[in-house]
Amino acid sequence: MKIIEAKSAGFCPGVHRAVDTVQRLIQTESTARIVTLGELIHNPIVTGELAAHGVSAVTAEEIEPLLHADAARDVIVVVRAHGMTLETEQLLSRLAKEYPRLRVYDCTCPFVKNIHKIAETESRPYADTPGEALGIIFGDPEHPEVRGIRSRFHCDTKILATAAETKQWTETEEARNYLKKQVIYVSQTTQKLAECKISKKFIEKLYTNAKFFDTICNVTENRQSETECIARQADVMLVIGGRGSSNTQKLFDICEKNCAQTYFIESPSDVPRHLFPPHSCVGITAGASTPDSIIQEVKRIMSENEIMEENFAQMLDESFKTLNTGDVVKGVITSISSNEIHVDIGSKVTGILSFNDVTDDPTADIANMFKVGDEIEAIAVRVSDLDGVATLSKKKVDNANNWNEIVAAMASGDILTGKIVDALEKGVIINIKGLRAFIPASHSGLPREADLKELVGTTQRVKIIDINEQRRRAVASIREVLRAERKEKEAAFWASIEVGKEYDGVVKSFMPYGAFVDLGGVDGMVHTSELSWKHIRHPSEVVSIGDTIHVFVLNVDYDNKRISLGYKTEDMNPWKQFTDKYEVGDVASVKIVSMMPFGAFAEIVPGVDGLIHISQIADKRINNPADVLEKGQVVDAKIVGIDDEHQKVSLSIRALLEDAAAEEEAEIAEEAGVEAE
Repeated sequence: MKIIEAKSAGFCPGVHRAVDTVQRLIQTESTARIVTLGELIHNPIVTGELAAHGVSAVTAEEIEPLLHADAARDVIVVVRAHGMTLETEQLLSRLAKEYPRLRVYDCTCPFVKNIHKIAETESRPYADTPGEALGIIFGDPEHPEVRGIRSRFHCDTKILATAAETKQWTETEEARNYLKKQVIYVSQTTQKLAECKISKKFIEKLYTNAKFFDTICNVTENRQSETECIARQADVMLVIGGRGSSNTQKLFDICEKNCAQTYFIESPSDVPRHLFPPHSCVGITAGASTPDSIIQEVKRIMSENEIMEENFAQMLDESFKTLNTGDVVKGVITSISSNEIHVDIGSKVTGILSFNDVTDDPTADIANMFKVGDEIEAIAVRVSDLDGVATLSKKKVDNANNWNEIVAAMASGDILTGKIVDALEKGVIINIKGLRAFIPASHSGLPREADLKELVGTTQRVKIIDINEQRRRAVASIREVLRAERKEKEAAFWASIEVGKEYDGVVKSFMPYGAFVDLGGVDGMVHTSELSWKHIRHPSEVVSIGDTIHVFVLNVDYDNKRISLGYKTEDMNPWKQFTDKYEVGDVASVKIVSMMPFGAFAEIVPGVDGLIHISQIADKRINNPADVLEKGQVVDAKIVGIDDEHQKVSLSIRALLEDAAAEEEAEIAEEAGVEAE
């Protein structure tokens, strides 16, 4: 039996975080009452295990009575990945203030939170003008995620569950009422991508000014694509998950369209054991609410079933089978030397693998690569019944299997790893499991002017973008992997960013009006007015390209993907630095920066100047400040006045001269008094 398991099967990151949170609370909060706001996930096995540890699901209306009834201990409410309605969020916020022993853990999926932000931000301008905007949600109207999204809109809303329902609604009078209004379109994160695309086309056709937001979770999108690919290859498809799970039901629908024998497996006991003959191909996928333990148990049951159904007579007959050239056989290694391997292939002849039929690496040590008792697969290249020997080749089987993996990787979009072995004029050659594939220069991931030889010897992750089956040639792309990773990274970034959040970013480029800062794959801009408390003409006066600076988010434009950042802080404010260091009566060393007919301006700290009035420059009358002072001169001055409201400082050199004269007179008087005595 061949089993193909979807790599994306099982818990999505959001569900994984919610389940981990509850399990951690069970271990660390043994005295607290732990409840979840609705079922944590749509999987009866998991929810049953949580219930066995005292974790129950409650509605929003049951929380306050629960706090009254269970007054002896803390109550912990965990919000599931589906999120909650705005009304419930406000309720929990109020209860948390009124009941100090209530703690709330919000495990709402970041992708869902992003939809909440879109709904709130895009519809807020229409909060006071009913009927001027419409929020369309493509999803299940009874699903808790959809109810939560709907509650965030400040305008009219319409929920459409299918593409067919969308088409039917766009032909109604209700839909035409919004022709000249603003339409905002979002979808439930677990919707089928193909269905959503069809629905959007009907909306686009009716509303030319509609705003569309791609809110299907990329994890969901990848899982659905991979499931469809596997279902087309499999004889039997098993879809594992709770029947109440929306995303699992959609996986089942996809499999049913592509594989005649598709079965919904809610628990391992549902596995149809009679359906798996030894040579069948069985595909396995699982919804976002399915733990790995259930997936592994289903696979174990299938393996046991395969062993039980093996026909002993058939096995005995095959042990004496005739071997022909071109046959692929499996055997057990009976002996190994430095240049040859002997294999028991269950035939009348002994299989022999020479060094060159095992590997292309002349430095390899086959005695270390294999051991007696290992099972090995090879192809018969020459059979001699007379000599009782069959010459085998492992390399040919490996190459065939590896080619099949490359072909399958193109269909599934899987990422493969290989080593760059050569650079050509228009691209590079990558070795993937012993097979060579071509990477065009435009897909190398390097800038156009870069030297392709830089890649030779490096290990790279690639996607297969073209296959020539007849010539067994493949074209690969590093760029597609980088683009997918960047897209995923950007999606996660936009799902988590919010006003006030702080980042350490790298200054990437300048414009006359500000500096662009790389926050980790996404750029934000610090306007010149946010770089410094003093007026600057260019960002380079404060920061340099390549600098790592600490910034905070001032504003986020999710629609246009723009981020406004702040850099200057109150601690950088020159006036604050001045007032923290000096007060009236203090003496400061100041630098003369400019002179006017009425006095001289002197820098006390960078960014704060004080005025030395002409009457305060000397202890005698002068006609011009330049008669006594020079620009750039550093002098001591006394702070005689601070105007906080207008941020002005008055300085005096004369006051210091008078203080010095007074001290000198006092000393003379004191000495004269001593002499008189």
